[in-house]
Amino acid sequence: MKAKHQRLILAVAALAALIGAGLLAASALKDEAAYFYAPNDVKAKGVEPGKAIRLGGMVVKGSLKRADDGVTVRFDVTDGKATVPANFKGITPDLFREGSGVVAEGAFDAAGTFQATNLLAKHDERYMPRELEGMQYDEKSRKMKADR
Repeated sequence: MKAKHQRLILAVAALAALIGAGLLAASALKDEAAYFYAPNDVKAKGVEPGKAIRLGGMVVKGSLKRADDGVTVRFDVTDGKATVPANFKGITPDLFREGSGVVAEGAFDAAGTFQATNLLAKHDERYMPRELEGMQYDEKSRKMKADR
């Protein structure tokens, strides 16, 4: 066999292996490629208890309840179409509050309550740390100054 034919066979084999690897990866990911599930997705598709997922949405106003132990929090997450109850045991992020966005990592229990193991609070583009509230950036001096 000539060297030209060997290179052609090698190139075709490499291309076939690359396509096969891509198809295998795509089939393994399927629905798992979603960054998080919204409450409506959970209600429509259903998520098996114990399966680790991310649940994203807004914390329902009036639903945030802190237990007497100081670290257990109960709240509801909504996407405007459906609402899911959730529990979290731990220290909540500073930005976590009613009416704010949240992505919770964890799994559903048999009763249908989401048991979060980690909370990621989301903020909008106008976010300003509490320490800098009432301050503004002065372009001339390139320093932060208090609002007057």
